[in-house]
Amino acid sequence: MVKDYRPLQKMFMEVPPSYDMLNRLLTFRFDKLWRKRGAREILKDNPERVLDLCCGTGDLALQLKAIAPCTTEILGLDYSEPMLEYARKKALKRGLPGVVFHFGDAAAMPYLDNYFDVVGIAFAFRNLSYRNKDLDKFLAEILRVLSPGGKLVIIETSQPKNQVLRKLFHAYLTHIASRVGGWFSGYHGAYKYLAHSARNYYNEKEII
Repeated sequence: MVKDYRPLQKMFMEVPPSYDMLNRLLTFRFDKLWRKRGAREILKDNPERVLDLCCGTGDLALQLKAIAPCTTEILGLDYSEPMLEYARKKALKRGLPGVVFHFGDAAAMPYLDNYFDVVGIAFAFRNLSYRNKDLDKFLAEILRVLSPGGKLVIIETSQPKNQVLRKLFHAYLTHIASRVGGWFSGYHGAYKYLAHSARNYYNEKEII
């Protein structure tokens, strides 16, 4: 059974057609750049097994598959079966059928202890950690499935160090991103939450 951890659950379960498009639009396509950089970091030490945790529609897993050696096992895990189905269709469309996508709970993953060399999570760690009472469960489970000396790679938004840029970033989230996202998707509450959590999320030092 998968718990309802965040107010985004309903949106994730229904997967609005605008989901991927909004990710590109609201980040000015920087999400693709950040994901590519994260994928290179994940594959830097030639891991044998990699997990894309909270994989959503599969963008990180598919980015990994496109550049990883053919011997690298890449799995994706998410609690939204509709998103996983969308990810599987994208994999076939792109000619990358080797990625295996599993339905499951980040607090109770269906994997053996020490199974993965690297766990990557792209733009979802905030949902697991921002004022979430189950954060300790998530972290313990990530540690359980990582091999000794394994690596966790987090791709996530943070707070700009420059105060002027930070104010502009917060204004953009409040007045543009949340409204545009809510209007296009129909999930106004979800995008208000995303904007609120991004404005109040940890900076680089706090998250470390």
